[in-house]
Amino acid sequence: MPEVTSRRPADAGDGSFRNPVLPGDRPDPSVLRVGDQYYLTYSSFDAAPGLTIWRSPDLVNWTFVTCALRHPLATVFAPDFVEHDGRYYIYIPFIPSPWSDAITEPQIWVITADSPEGPWTDPVFTGISGAIDPGHVVGEDGERYLFVNGIRRCRLSADGLRAVTGLEQAYDGWRYPDEWVTEAYALEGPKFFRRGDWLYLVSAVGGTGGPATGHMVIVARSRSVLGPWENSPYNPVARTRSAEEAWWSRGHATILEAADGSWWMMSHGYENDYRTLGRQALLEPIVWTDDDWPTAPAADLGAAQAMPTAHGMPTAVPAPDDDFAEPRWGQRWVFDNPSPDETSRARFGADGLILRAKGTAPADSSPLTTWSMDRAYEVEVEVETRAGALGGLLLYFNSRLFCGMAWDGQTMISYAGGARSHWLERVEPGRMLQLRLRNDHHIVTGWYRRPGASWVRHGVRYDTQGYHSATMNDLKSLRPAIFCAGDGHVTFRSFRYRPLDAGTSS
Repeated sequence: MPEVTSRRPADAGDGSFRNPVLPGDRPDPSVLRVGDQYYLTYSSFDAAPGLTIWRSPDLVNWTFVTCALRHPLATVFAPDFVEHDGRYYIYIPFIPSPWSDAITEPQIWVITADSPEGPWTDPVFTGISGAIDPGHVVGEDGERYLFVNGIRRCRLSADGLRAVTGLEQAYDGWRYPDEWVTEAYALEGPKFFRRGDWLYLVSAVGGTGGPATGHMVIVARSRSVLGPWENSPYNPVARTRSAEEAWWSRGHATILEAADGSWWMMSHGYENDYRTLGRQALLEPIVWTDDDWPTAPAADLGAAQAMPTAHGMPTAVPAPDDDFAEPRWGQRWVFDNPSPDETSRARFGADGLILRAKGTAPADSSPLTTWSMDRAYEVEVEVETRAGALGGLLLYFNSRLFCGMAWDGQTMISYAGGARSHWLERVEPGRMLQLRLRNDHHIVTGWYRRPGASWVRHGVRYDTQGYHSATMNDLKSLRPAIFCAGDGHVTFRSFRYRPLDAGTSS
């Protein structure tokens, strides 16, 4: 039986596609072409496992491959996914995190593999501190360099694992008009490609969140990795110019040549009025000017566009339904705010997921989260409690902001705004309860029932329109989650995700 999908495929099957090409929160995408295949990873922030890798034959239809980072050291920001001399590298910015004391300042680490599909090594510290957003490039001198936010540059060892020089200023960016409404200048996200005799530097300015019109993509070029850099007269290459557009805060791009010789740009953006879904992966064509500058003529990405290659076999990202018979790390579930051994709390099997308790409430329980990919959807799960344990179903942004309900066999506890609610929902005691949450265009309603009985609607609804990054100053998304707190463990069974308007989601 075909797996239920989160929404219609990006690939329409007629030679056209619509954004997003990878729905759900996929921020800061870094894309690598390997022959006629493409691989992508993105910021995983406080998730464990981290750095999920996806594969595509055409930049539109993406399939989950693996997680490259089993045990994050701290919060993972925008990575760079590269190949050099047949070996693969992901340069990772780790930044300090409240759930880990391994990192006390931003640092750049690296993992390597013989194949983009792994297995990947444990992280190695490059020696670079006080930096994020790495971008790897090989110079015309044959040396390897790493650029970081700023935009600063250092030279790497031949194996690419450590810096052999300090950071020095390399490029001062392109200045947009002062009257443009942005979050901050924030020169970041360097990515490189070559075409002809030119080395092109793609970067972002304007701030990754904040106003819808803030984030943008700019381009510069040079004959040498050491500069000087010439800014494109067509900057910005991409920008949300109005909050009326379909996609907000477009930026942090990779520009690459497809196997058929066409050129494309992968970036991220928030769906208009749906920041709660996070920054989703966007694809658009690149057109070259007569004076050898890349431009992105698609002013607004809400319309259908021609495929890079007519694939003819549209696929969609599968919905995160799960009977918990086996682990599906990264493809289905990741822990938020993990300890180094967090995955050991979960035991999957024929009778469901047995999740060992942690903390006293959602905020300190390191919930298991999955992706939301639609403007409206339902999630439900069966919870079987043991004495002393509390198990629940949430829509979870971070440890400070969530809503939902939990069951300990005796009492239903309700949550809203990241705190326990005063509301008392009267439910007859019993070990087993099924929970359901419906997010209908930001309005969240809950239900519960004994297995096989009729659903009972929870007495309170919630408006989650403000559960997003601009409210919380945290670059995450609102995700379905399950958690177990208290003592002992809870068994979860039959997790289901159902889109409510898959036919109309963009």
